[in-house]
Amino acid sequence: MAAYKSDAEELDALVQKYKDLKGEIHKVIIGQDDVVDQVLISIFSKGHCLLVGVPGLAKTLLVSTISDVLGLSFKRIQFTPDLMPSDIIGSEILDENRQFKFIKGPIFSNIILADEINRTPPKTQAALLEAMQEKNVTTAGIKHELDKPFFVLATQNPIEQEGTYPLPEAQLDRFMFNIWVDYPSIEDEITIVKATTSNLEIEKKEIISGEEILYFQDLIRRMPVADNVIEYAVRLSNKTRNLETSPEITKKYLSWGAGPRASQYLIIGAKAHAAINGKYSPDIENVKAVAEPILRHRIVRNYKAEAEGYSIERIIQELL
Repeated sequence: MAAYKSDAEELDALVQKYKDLKGEIHKVIIGQDDVVDQVLISIFSKGHCLLVGVPGLAKTLLVSTISDVLGLSFKRIQFTPDLMPSDIIGSEILDENRQFKFIKGPIFSNIILADEINRTPPKTQAALLEAMQEKNVTTAGIKHELDKPFFVLATQNPIEQEGTYPLPEAQLDRFMFNIWVDYPSIEDEITIVKATTSNLEIEKKEIISGEEILYFQDLIRRMPVADNVIEYAVRLSNKTRNLETSPEITKKYLSWGAGPRASQYLIIGAKAHAAINGKYSPDIENVKAVAEPILRHRIVRNYKAEAEGYSIERIIQELL
């Protein structure tokens, strides 16, 4: 990593790297600009992402493309009903000398694509919990450090589909962002069909190294934040909890609110959002920009909200 004179100049270098990254990703991924932004923000924030959408919206292609341009090792784990925790973490075997030897599972990689994570039972989903939070795994009482940087980018089918197991709240809370991947526009779909039905091969260049990502992650965490911005983020999380001081919409439509991890992610996400947009310190607008994907999976609607058609997104917008 080149030595820059100040944090401000280093942040300017990050802005340029970010533009180059997006340009390279959009050679393969047509449209989905907000989705790409949110995935990259979570990576620069040391966070994990949950991508939710119906099959066929290029969620897997997006993750593999991002791993290529980031120059990181990448493993895909296809979650199925018969997947076991040892299939993810690894297992101990007896070698020819009758000594136990640990064989590493696919979790030992920089980017893990947990494909269709909600098609496996909770026991196997839980195998990711320690890895996502502690950045290590424990097997037979021995702790194994994971590669750095480490991200879990999980895809999930809408839970209304058959053969799905809803993710437990403790698992959902480990994800920084819950990103809704929607259908492309007609113009984007025409471009996608043209590109994917010809024999055109697209070459992807590595834009940034794992070492540079770690450097920029630390740089973003060093960004100063005004007290009023932190207070806004904490008050926003607090508004989602059913307390005496809560807004009327919370008391009426929410049965469960966001925990302190939401406040932490709102600030680190706002820092990353500010950094990629050329700011040297985040403001309240940056907090608002990342609020929806951070709060979406941390608040739970009650039956009244569902009956009246009040979506999570609408409630978040009203709280903002």
